[in-house]
Amino acid sequence: MMGVFVQSSFDYYRHVSTRTFTEVYTSVSEMENGPVLIYHSLLFIAHTVAYIYDCKYIVTHGEETVFTYKGFGGKFKYLTNWNFIIQTVYFGLCVANDFCGTNVRPSDKGQRCRLQRWRDNFLATVVFPVGMFVVLTFWGIYAVDRELVYPKELDKIIPSWLNHIMHTTILPFLLIDKFLVYHQYPSRKIGFATLLSLALLYLSWILWVAFYANIWVYPILKVLNPHQKAVFIMAMLVFFMCLYLLGEFINKTFWGKERNHLQAQKKKSS
Repeated sequence: MMGVFVQSSFDYYRHVSTRTFTEVYTSVSEMENGPVLIYHSLLFIAHTVAYIYDCKYIVTHGEETVFTYKGFGGKFKYLTNWNFIIQTVYFGLCVANDFCGTNVRPSDKGQRCRLQRWRDNFLATVVFPVGMFVVLTFWGIYAVDRELVYPKELDKIIPSWLNHIMHTTILPFLLIDKFLVYHQYPSRKIGFATLLSLALLYLSWILWVAFYANIWVYPILKVLNPHQKAVFIMAMLVFFMCLYLLGEFINKTFWGKERNHLQAQKKKSS
């Protein structure tokens, strides 16, 4: 009698588990954003693993932890590290939105959920401009004199795959994301205000490090006089704003036809 009860219970839970798994698998496979979910999940995993590897195993100048690398502030002095965290958080947010949020396109009648609004604003105001800034400035300076940004000695410490995740693959990954997923940009007033606030926060941080610990994160700032520093900083802020506009332009290029077609249909119906 007990054996029959145990067998019946086992068959019931196996049926429930199989049905639940099948339902979940079917719902995911039938999702319109299934490929997008897979794409975001792979990037989130890759960035997370790479960042953990960087924090745990990449040690330079004989230091033991990320917080003591080359003196005060650790690796958090560098915009590359800030960007690494930003990209990882962004793709994690994308995964969360793909699972339980919305991916409203211009032709959809639905409303964006809060997660999608956060994702869209985060990409527009922080993720894309900061990511492009890191890629373009790193490889631009590298082409002129790599010793200013990535000395040869680092080739023996940092694997090439990790270097490219931090400084190269950001560009194609974000462009593919923009192509696959529609992002509604905020007003330029909000966009510029958010981006410049982050830029000024980082600028204040590296200037404080220079004052407190006498460490100039970027050698070029050390050799410039005060007036030249001001001009250089203003130029970088303008560059950030241009990158924001570039992201907005790319978004319109990828999704403009769908938006224009929808607007034309609305005019005909009215």
